Amino acid sequence: MKLYSWNVNGLRAVIKKGAFQSFIDECAPDILCLQETKAKPGQAEIDLPEYEEIWNSAERAGYSGTAIFTKIKPLSVAYSFPKEIEESIEGWEDRFGDARKEGRVLTAEFDDLYLINVYVPNEKDDLGRLKYRESVWDCALLAYMRELDMKKPVLVCGDFNVAHEEIDLARPKQNEGHAGFTKEGRQGMTNYLNNGFIDTWRNLHPNEQKFSWWSYRGGARAKNIGWRIDYFLASERLRSRIVTAEICDEVMGSDHCPIMVELKNE
Repeated sequence: MKLYSWNVNGLRAVIKKGAFQSFIDECAPDILCLQETKAKPGQAEIDLPEYEEIWNSAERAGYSGTAIFTKIKPLSVAYSFPKEIEESIEGWEDRFGDARKEGRVLTAEFDDLYLINVYVPNEKDDLGRLKYRESVWDCALLAYMRELDMKKPVLVCGDFNVAHEEIDLARPKQNEGHAGFTKEGRQGMTNYLNNGFIDTWRNLHPNEQKFSWWSYRGGARAKNIGWRIDYFLASERLRSRIVTAEICDEVMGSDHCPIMVELKNE
């Protein structure tokens, strides 16, 4: 089973460029998780009859949003964190909105695992969202991952908006303490990995440097001045099922490239 995750930074734009259909034709994902769709169902011209489409669009037009396209019918779907997790974390309802309004969490349950598709809020250039990210969002996501993991294995994918270690970005010294490479954001990723989850790509490529996002400025992608901020995290007990994990940096169409994990059947 091949699963892909891709922050498309506007699904309609990627479709218009022809990049989306080319990607589907070439990679043929069994399950595809999208972030930053910036669209509602019916707004994007998609003709993929073999896939079931599951959308979690933001209330605000042209903003955020997640979607799952799957050839495997899910047992159930959830569109936010459970209410009890939200209510247990102080500051959840604040001026930044939440996962429900911004379509940042989409979960599909399958026979053998839960798949969580996330678009994690970035910290903002002025770090204005750092406290929210650290004390609200990362806490809620970890609590949710752990809760589901008690029932069956969990696979979490998406744009986490953080480079975990220095190897995960081209210029760590220049970006230390900046959005996407703060100690608080990096600790959030460490917390996931310290609670029974593995970084699937880094697990198979411990010393390789490869990126999944490049700024549109300064020809960063052509120069490969990028960041690895997109991840598949997996329950430890899925480790033996991971066949491959790849970063598909040859795929164009967005400022992010797709990432992939292949799982063998139980």
